[in-house]
Amino acid sequence: MLALICGQGRLPAIVAAAHAEAPFVCALAGFEPDGLAPDLVFQIETLGTLLQTLKDKGVEQVCFAGAIRRPPVDPSRIDAATWPLVPALQAAIVGGDDAALRAVIGIFETAGFEVVGAHEAAPDLLPPPGVITRRQPDERDRKDAARGAAVLATMSSADLGQACVVLAGQILTVEGSYGTDWMLQSLQARPDAEKGGGVLCKAPKTDQDRRADLPTIGPETVQALVQAGLTGLVLEAGGVMVLDMPAVVEACDAADLMLWIRRVDEE
Repeated sequence: MLALICGQGRLPAIVAAAHAEAPFVCALAGFEPDGLAPDLVFQIETLGTLLQTLKDKGVEQVCFAGAIRRPPVDPSRIDAATWPLVPALQAAIVGGDDAALRAVIGIFETAGFEVVGAHEAAPDLLPPPGVITRRQPDERDRKDAARGAAVLATMSSADLGQACVVLAGQILTVEGSYGTDWMLQSLQARPDAEKGGGVLCKAPKTDQDRRADLPTIGPETVQALVQAGLTGLVLEAGGVMVLDMPAVVEACDAADLMLWIRRVDEE
């Protein structure tokens, strides 16, 4: 049996729909998913009790899906089953994003669960390589895509974000702790806003555990690109999930945007 450990957004519902057998849906309090009713809402302070509940339900696999922020922990609310996990939880809270995810995955694996990625539970979320829009990359786009891939690899070593924007070889902005949407909104105030241009490059961190926090885009991302004045979107093949691919392609074509699912070895 599969359990979904959910955060916000549409991803949990998409993963749930990909299974013939309904998964057991667990949502972190305050970060309930869109379009999917949780079977159980839990808090970080009761994580140990959640693990026991999953065992009692016969759960063998867990999948993390959806967005969360690190919630504050109230020591007075930690239950008896969770106290043994406190050292691992502290490591997750104070570490960088990748270290935090590894710590949380480790807690579930130590408890005996197999952790699977959302892209493994719903393989259609990963589009095949290629340019899947009417607009095709020109020579500058190809150089900018390569430049973006190199920058993202450098960002990985510092456990930074998973996206950057490149125009004519110049880095316009990189993703930080506020995420891709905030980064794109900041570009609306760029000095060359009337001229526009640039491609958003997105890829997972080089050494991250891909079972959690794999980058995701959807139709809303395309609209944010349009508002930021960008002309293309380059996603690492096999490394970025796409929600509602038909709607994404339709929105890109309507806005004359390029969508390139680029292999890591591609020029």
